[in-house]
Amino acid sequence: MLSQKQRDRKAYALAKEFILKKKAEGITNEILEKYLQHRHIHRPDSINKIYKQILASAQNANMKAGVIGRALGGMEKLAIVLGNFDPKVVIKKYPNWQFVLNKTEKRLKPKGKIRRKPRSIWPHFCQTILSSAQFLSQFSSAEEFYNWVDIFDRDDYARLALPLLLDREVSGFGFALACDFLKELGYINYAKPDVHLKKIFKALGLCSPKANDYQVFKSIIRLAKNANVTPYNADKLFWLIGSGYFYHDKQIGKDGRIGSQKKKFISYARKRLGT
Repeated sequence: MLSQKQRDRKAYALAKEFILKKKAEGITNEILEKYLQHRHIHRPDSINKIYKQILASAQNANMKAGVIGRALGGMEKLAIVLGNFDPKVVIKKYPNWQFVLNKTEKRLKPKGKIRRKPRSIWPHFCQTILSSAQFLSQFSSAEEFYNWVDIFDRDDYARLALPLLLDREVSGFGFALACDFLKELGYINYAKPDVHLKKIFKALGLCSPKANDYQVFKSIIRLAKNANVTPYNADKLFWLIGSGYFYHDKQIGKDGRIGSQKKKFISYARKRLGT
């Protein structure tokens, strides 16, 4: 019977072993390590760029990326209606989400049907636009924002509280997207408990079958510590297996996509973990 530490270490090793067997798809150790390290992350150097990153993370939920990003032809198009992603301009210009949506529809002419019920995707995202602008307007510079985040990141217990706080500050964010936002800013102690990682971790007994996002997050942190890698590293490895998307390497598979390997990996790892 494997101890928790042994199971975590072996699960991580099996994940690497499994993905590197895809040599026919063009995946090499060098390419894989490029994704697992955080050196390629360029931290936004202005509040405007941080605001843009919040919105990029927020639209990663469920069907939002397909409905919003694709409809606009890229998230960067929002700069036209958001004052080049200036939170203070947005607050001053738009009193509610309806004004944001009206301007977006008029200036950017998104493709597809725009549903206006409050719980529909577009109204929901416009509420995120306003609440995140309100939140970021408290900071005078990117440096001040990072200094604030660093206070949480220095302590293991405080670190867990930050995504919960962001979930309360930013409408429609949620714990998992808050983690994604922090991770993509270069905070390597965060990992996103997304659908791929939740499925894999639950199937391999790395967390409870009924674990929520917060509990899965803690399990990823634990596995990373036991495997002697960063949470960012562990997150990216299992995400690559789940998504099958090597976004920096179009020569792999079909435009960087090899298809989700989640089911195959779960079967592969279960046999070797004795799950």
